[in-house]
Amino acid sequence: MIDTPCVIFAGGKSSRMGEDKALLPFAGFSTLTEYQYSRLSKIFKTVYISSKSKKKFDFEANFIEDIQTEALYAPTLGFVSAFELLKEEKFFALSVDAPFVNDAVIYKLFSEDSDLYDATIAKTKDGMQPLCGIYHRSLESQFIKMIEEDSHKLGFFLKKSRTHFTHFENTKLFLNLNHQHEYQEALTLI
Repeated sequence: MIDTPCVIFAGGKSSRMGEDKALLPFAGFSTLTEYQYSRLSKIFKTVYISSKSKKKFDFEANFIEDIQTEALYAPTLGFVSAFELLKEEKFFALSVDAPFVNDAVIYKLFSEDSDLYDATIAKTKDGMQPLCGIYHRSLESQFIKMIEEDSHKLGFFLKKSRTHFTHFENTKLFLNLNHQHEYQEALTLI
């Protein structure tokens, strides 16, 4: 098992889905979040769920509630909240809507990670996957600055940081469930 904590980002607005995707049923679980929490708990010693509020979930888990409750739905709040709560020097971040990122992907990211980097992030021919990677505490102050400046573009931020990109050929592993048709496709794949 991996000692580094895992943080599942489940606090998004889900505007393209039309409903809260973190609460969609998935693979025999009442929610996609519970599915992710269950499977990632077999890989990581500690798994957290980052969300605006834990009240929307009806299962027991470790939660990180956003430090600010304003109407901001950007992962930057989740990153700052995670760094504030966790004492470790780094954590693995994964979006709740990426259910096919498997242990092979995760172990490859960790095998390529180094203290020389600020982050180690998955990348495919379709582009970087900012919510699938390892983030180091060296980025904490920059995330705080992003919130202060109301700048929330993770891709731009990662390009300016000491980011190592780990390349993956299989783009299906990074299928994000942003729209109803992607959710329906994922239900057939699982």
